Amino acid sequence: LARAVDIPRAVYNLRFFATSILHTINSSTVQSQFDAINYTTRSPIGVAGLISPWNLPLYLLTFKIAPALAAGNVVVAKPSEMTSVTAWMMAAAMQEAGLPAGVCNIVMGTGPRTGSAIVRHPGVPIISFTGSTPTAEIIQRESAPMCKKLSLELGGKNPSVVFADANLDEAIPTHVRSCFSNQGEICLCTSRVFVQREIFEQFVVRFAAEAQKIKLGAPYEADTKMGALISKEHAAKVKGYITGALDEGGKIVCGHGVDSPPDLPEKHKQGYYVQPTIITGVSDNARCMQEEIFGPVVCIVPFDSEEEVIRRANGVKYGLAACVWSRDVGRIHRVAHQLQAGTVWTNCWMVRDLNMPFGGMKASGIGREGFKESLEFFSEVKTICIKH
Repeated sequence: LARAVDIPRAVYNLRFFATSILHTINSSTVQSQFDAINYTTRSPIGVAGLISPWNLPLYLLTFKIAPALAAGNVVVAKPSEMTSVTAWMMAAAMQEAGLPAGVCNIVMGTGPRTGSAIVRHPGVPIISFTGSTPTAEIIQRESAPMCKKLSLELGGKNPSVVFADANLDEAIPTHVRSCFSNQGEICLCTSRVFVQREIFEQFVVRFAAEAQKIKLGAPYEADTKMGALISKEHAAKVKGYITGALDEGGKIVCGHGVDSPPDLPEKHKQGYYVQPTIITGVSDNARCMQEEIFGPVVCIVPFDSEEEVIRRANGVKYGLAACVWSRDVGRIHRVAHQLQAGTVWTNCWMVRDLNMPFGGMKASGIGREGFKESLEFFSEVKTICIKH
């Protein structure tokens, strides 16, 4: 994934915002009754504090650095302490490219120490954060006395709604990607799949068969499709949700605790691997259906009607992304409009256009990121009125 997504997308982020800033348009009006014209200008805010997570470290860090610099700010960026080496390498590349000293400052450290120092510093008036909802709550509390401008891209509990008329030949492989890419450690991964009852059993059987084909292995092996989770603690947390699902009446269709352990090289046998795990038979109120797991675990449940599944899909505190699978274009529009999610993909997943806004509803965040939205966030707009 580093070769296919993280590094290429980091390069694209920098190039996209470097060119998009050349095409921003200010607004203006003419008030002839007052012999006046109004126009707007945008100016940098100053020092932008950027805090990014570990799951796609270069991709997500440059998605903040690029628009902040393009808008004319200087930045103090804190990558995750768990994946800081790539940020250090990027800083060396920036230095080699001739970026002036002090323009892009990469600081290493933990959230409670380094991240908190950035958030609480009076000389950093703007904070852009991607990470967990509990951490965002701390950022809001610490920054509130200074009325800082905040952009918060947070967690998700993303649903996929599969109607009986869906093209399963496309839906099944796409769900394998949307549920298990990067070991499920992507905020946009699907973690709840609602399948119309007529095709529920067929979907589960076919989906499980494909999930079991995913090869777990060492990152340097070309045919590896899934690696280890980020840490021992996180792997234990993910496994705890699987055990908890059993306690709440769920059934493990495949994956952790059911399938044979993966065949790993000797030096990786103690790695933090969790097999792609599919759970059925849980209620909508189960912890694994309500809380963000951030691992290769997905729950599949049946539904009967359109109205029912909209209500159930919206029945979590998050609202980051969702998917709808159907051949009925009218139904797709109806359902997409009613789902409480910042992005709704239909008959696809992870088709991204940086010209479009990205962000979440409810506990999944505040604000949006993208061409227009990021440049507006990292600048201050001023209205100038001139009477002539």
